[in-house]
Amino acid sequence: MVAKDPRASDPGNDAATLTAVPDVLVATDSDAIYDDIAAALDGPETTFRRVRRGYDVLPEVLQRAPDLTVLDLSIGNMGGMATAMNLRLEAGAGRIEPVRVMMLLDRQADVFLARRSAAEGWLVKPLDPIRVRKAAVAVMAGDRYEEGALEAPSRLS
Repeated sequence: MVAKDPRASDPGNDAATLTAVPDVLVATDSDAIYDDIAAALDGPETTFRRVRRGYDVLPEVLQRAPDLTVLDLSIGNMGGMATAMNLRLEAGAGRIEPVRVMMLLDRQADVFLARRSAAEGWLVKPLDPIRVRKAAVAVMAGDRYEEGALEAPSRLS
């Protein structure tokens, strides 16, 4: 059983809707990735903010805390992992409210990095709208979404 996040909205809502995600902060330098995320999560109440550098995420969070932060692992000189860890450290020090993070990984081997960053969810590229929406709904409900997680290999006898 996955523990519910105390910041979560009512998880009894239809998981196919994103009415609980009015503000999404996307950190990517790729126009294609941004377009994929915006298309998958777009709705009448949803607003999007975009930054192209990981360094610019914290000032955006300080200005207005997003309901969901989507971090591309491979952005500029401060990638998704460093950005996620920075957000965790700032929240741990009480300088910002905790932020829900969904990370976009380049390959399955990057799952290790996502776990280390304490992201609530992650997807392995290439993306598709159904998986993006499913992950966002799970993270917003206070659950974890772990794609590409491999089981530990069994020992050969």
